[in-house]
Amino acid sequence: QVQLVESGGGLVQAGGSLRLSCAASGPTFEGYAMGWFRQAPGAERKFVAAINWSGLVTFHTDSVKGRFTISRDNAKNTTYLQMNSLKPEDTAVYYCAARLGTGWGNIFFRTDGMDYWGKGTLVSVSS
Repeated sequence: QVQLVESGGGLVQAGGSLRLSCAASGPTFEGYAMGWFRQAPGAERKFVAAINWSGLVTFHTDSVKGRFTISRDNAKNTTYLQMNSLKPEDTAVYYCAARLGTGWGNIFFRTDGMDYWGKGTLVSVSS
């Protein structure tokens, strides 16, 4: 059983930056790919970014490319999402998720493809 705890959310002005962290506990962290998803008020949960078990392969959804960066530190069992140039439309609850496996593919970018979820952290961007 993997437990995920997000932190780092908050209120920021447009153009600002935040770094989200996701601390994982449980079986071998290196055995999991990690992802970030977000859910705006009244909307479905959507994929933001993913990183493979080694940290060498990443993928970001088009709307955040060039602004957000996912990374991980396997020694600290932690995944990060660095968010720069934030926009009001980035306002959402951000969720960390994990999927068991050392492979890679589209399933890692889907909400129904993830095995474990954190409870989320709220990011609010004011205009």
